[in-house]
Amino acid sequence: MTSRHIPSPSRRTVVRAAAATAAAVPVLATSTITSATAGSQVAAPAFLHGVASGDPLPDGVLLWTRVTPEPGAEPGSGRGADTPVRWEVAEDREFTTLAGSGTTLASAASDHTVKADVRGLRPATTYYFRFTANGEAGGTGEGAGSGEGAEVRSPVGRTRTAPATGASVEGLRFGVVSCANWEAGWFSAYRHLAARGDLDAVLHLGDYLYEYATGGYPTQGAALREHRPAHEILNLADYRLRHGTYKTDTDLQALHAAHPVIAIWDDHEFANDAWSGGAQNHTPGTEGVWAERVAAAKQAYFEWMPVRASTEGTVHRRLRFGKLADLHLLDLRSFRSEQASIGNGAVDDPERTITGRAQLDWLKAGLAGSDAVWKLVGTSVMISPVAFGALPAHLLGPLTGLLGLPKEGLAFSVDQWDGYTDDRKELIGHLRDRGIRDTVFLTGDVHMAWASEVPVKAATYPLSPSAATEFVVTSVTSDNLDDILRVAPQTVSTVASAAVRTANRHVKWVDMDSHGYGVLDVTAERSQMDYYVLSDKTAKDAASSWSRSYRTRRGTQKVERVDRPVR
Repeated sequence: MTSRHIPSPSRRTVVRAAAATAAAVPVLATSTITSATAGSQVAAPAFLHGVASGDPLPDGVLLWTRVTPEPGAEPGSGRGADTPVRWEVAEDREFTTLAGSGTTLASAASDHTVKADVRGLRPATTYYFRFTANGEAGGTGEGAGSGEGAEVRSPVGRTRTAPATGASVEGLRFGVVSCANWEAGWFSAYRHLAARGDLDAVLHLGDYLYEYATGGYPTQGAALREHRPAHEILNLADYRLRHGTYKTDTDLQALHAAHPVIAIWDDHEFANDAWSGGAQNHTPGTEGVWAERVAAAKQAYFEWMPVRASTEGTVHRRLRFGKLADLHLLDLRSFRSEQASIGNGAVDDPERTITGRAQLDWLKAGLAGSDAVWKLVGTSVMISPVAFGALPAHLLGPLTGLLGLPKEGLAFSVDQWDGYTDDRKELIGHLRDRGIRDTVFLTGDVHMAWASEVPVKAATYPLSPSAATEFVVTSVTSDNLDDILRVAPQTVSTVASAAVRTANRHVKWVDMDSHGYGVLDVTAERSQMDYYVLSDKTAKDAASSWSRSYRTRRGTQKVERVDRPVR
């Protein structure tokens, strides 16, 4: 069985289609509903936060929604009675041919979110799904007209299962995004991805939301729209309300309604520069016990995201897409050692880890045992080594906060794999020694787009070989270099980009200014990342246009530029 593979639209088609998203993808409204008013201005029960699907399998997919059981029962409030919810999956948008259905209960214990891990579906198949809520506890919720209370149906979502495990798959296509700060701009990147009908799934590589108080994170000028709650999120109610606020954005709702989303977390789902025992943006004396804050953040995350937790209660897991690709998803926050600095240890210390021993062994075993053509690795921070010492001081300063460079003067990011070189050396050595080829790291975090080769020894590259390749996508809205400096795009950054490429010969391209998303197209011959940029992150109707494309051909472990996106 082969995966259905629709040719990619042209740049003009993508831009034109995005304008019609509301018609193509059913959502609740054509403008953003704010969490401050949503619970009090509508009848209940209501589906104010859209619908979502995620983690597709050959025989199933995870469905998600949230019910507002009564007016004012906003996320994190604990208000509202238990509400019966029915889910339905069908082969057609009219739901004349049901493929599955069931009932569950939305309760305050899960913030009135519900999940259905649906199985028994056919591989590589598009399905439609919806929910029905019964407004009176104890009702059956068995479809429209049943039960004692009034029933309300959710918007209709579209999802797609993965190809059969042993299937020969012609091609796969994934949207790729990261770093969406609510206060810094509109989520137009999500709208443009929602408008595409050719994606198998969307990969979200972390920083789905931000933990800061309103105005607490750098934005271009004043906050475009304010976070709720307005203070920094610390407890379970706070994290729930912040998740709920983000999911009132209609572009985000459209994305979730159009495609299954495969997500991992980075640091801002918890707090900036999080590690296993704390975070840069956490002060135990005034902000409580770190372990309690992490527990609250993780509980809210799994309540509000269409993500299956690993057996350890984290996001590292593996998905397979026929014989074409295995997708290994990493959690690089739960197990890592504290970031290095001059005062607390060297980046080369073998006792320090970014993955944790068990997760690194899991990844190595999965890569070695994979018979897929491509080994895709979803990682929230860059694995490619990058030295920034060649940058002029007036540029290195602004990049210090953006890239997580230590203020003590080290010109590389200790929050990335550069700060945990022993883990990286072990993983790259494993790829080289076991002859594991065609590994592609897919990365977010740094608010910039990169195309790089991952060298065995950066100091002698290209005389030493490349062990893998890496494609990094820029941010959806979070500030990058031109935002921080408040200069025109592609002006000051051209100097910085040239200096980075000169000092790091394995880096083939870097864009420090744009906001947007990537589309990864995978065939047996090559994996290609098409980079799309937004016209203006502060414009709600921002257009999208193709920027650049890079690919890695099978067997090469090299990156090369392509003169157009996949058609």
